[in-house]
Amino acid sequence: MKALILGIVVLFVAIMSVLPSGLGWWEDVLVFLRGSLPIVAVLIALILLFTGISDIKERADSKKEENK
Repeated sequence: MKALILGIVVLFVAIMSVLPSGLGWWEDVLVFLRGSLPIVAVLIALILLFTGISDIKERADSKKEENK
């Protein structure tokens, strides 16, 4: 129950901080999102590459097992 109440309070503070009548941090949030987008895209691309390589290796191993 404490976690639920704390989550609601933190969510309320976060929403109030980006509103113009609150702290007005919306511009800073947008700068952060624009700056982090390329980094997130690179991380996603690396995960996809590693997943693809793993899939190729797994298929090659399964073909070797079928041939035996």
